[in-house]
Amino acid sequence: MNISEAAKQSGLPSKTIRYYEDIGIVKPDRAGNGYRSYSDNDVHQLAFVQRARSLGFTIEECKLLLSLYSNDQRASADVKLLALNKIEQIDQKIRELKSLKSTLSNLSKNCHGDQKPDCPILEDLASHRNLK
Repeated sequence: MNISEAAKQSGLPSKTIRYYEDIGIVKPDRAGNGYRSYSDNDVHQLAFVQRARSLGFTIEECKLLLSLYSNDQRASADVKLLALNKIEQIDQKIRELKSLKSTLSNLSKNCHGDQKPDCPILEDLASHRNLK
């Protein structure tokens, strides 16, 4: 199938599919005229990567997951470890975002939000970079 059909079946834009080809995630055949010809397996791999990316896995992690998926001798413990590592990264990001939210909330509460120029939000931003 051509790239537009592969895009429709995988749910990915053609540009993303070309990028995934460039980095070796899929390797479509080339027809005599040079056009890409995607197999059902290529589309399956594209959909696999799309789902993995939606769960926060990096491209490199997706490549590893694909290699594990295609390896009948894989240990599920290897896959679980990747998932658990991703969960820890997500938890860390949540902690960071909560801290950011708390800081911005406190700054916003201390800002009068009136017509006066005094603004603790701007003062805080400036003080961390010694902009004054």
